Amino acid sequence: MMATASHQQTADLASGKDHTGENFPVASAILKREHRAPIMAFYRFARAADDVADHPTAPASDKLARLHAMRLGVTGRGDEPHALTLHQVMAERGLDARHANDLLDAFEHDVTVRRYADWDSLIAYCRLSAMPVGRYVLDVHGEDRATWEASDALCAALQIINHLQDCGKDYRTIDRVYLPTEILAAHGARVEHLGEDAASPALRATIVTLAERTRGLLATSAGFSAMIRDRRLAAEVAIIQRLAESLTERLLTRDPLSERVHHGKLEAAWLAAGAALGSLVRGRSR
Repeated sequence: MMATASHQQTADLASGKDHTGENFPVASAILKREHRAPIMAFYRFARAADDVADHPTAPASDKLARLHAMRLGVTGRGDEPHALTLHQVMAERGLDARHANDLLDAFEHDVTVRRYADWDSLIAYCRLSAMPVGRYVLDVHGEDRATWEASDALCAALQIINHLQDCGKDYRTIDRVYLPTEILAAHGARVEHLGEDAASPALRATIVTLAERTRGLLATSAGFSAMIRDRRLAAEVAIIQRLAESLTERLLTRDPLSERVHHGKLEAAWLAAGAALGSLVRGRSR
């Protein structure tokens, strides 16, 4: 007898993507060993849920059932392996389950919502899909929650950078558009432009506007690494900030439909080394 969707594992919808394929470091070797495992547990949980929400052919009802099974796992009442592992980590460390549940809200949103009306709607989505990640990492390190505002700005920026880089692919594969319809319309762009081989002038203007707003978020997060007590985490945040600034500048001049925006490995390593060194020097001077 076939198991119901709510009891199926998420593995059969997995994309095969892991933390090495992300734009930004995930639990890198810079962090203290004792902090990397709980962060990776959160990442694997998020990756599994994201793969469910983004699967191009699974029915929406199946996706929602699987995400519900993951929510049960977060509470310890289900058997989805990624969620159950995260539940155990959170219980051992006294971490707030709110961050995981916020992420699941975002992924459920992804299943049912394919368009965003305006910038505020996009930021509201980032409040569920991106900000909980930074907050969880800060909680793992026992950092002051006064850092959350700067963390939220950086995490929202990272999310929007990913949306802009992948805007064509998201439209073509899952008919999801994160570029707000209000901003598209203001520049005379249409959603259908995302399916073309190169961005129209109107779509380029939309992307530039969103990249400029993302640059504003990064200005808010610019002092974030200096607020962090843990010097290793501060260095990783400085790296992420620098990579995000670089990608945003590229989005201002490059077309993500027809040009490469992502960093190559050597480019990313060079930017990371400079940012980490600067952060460590600042940490010693404090």
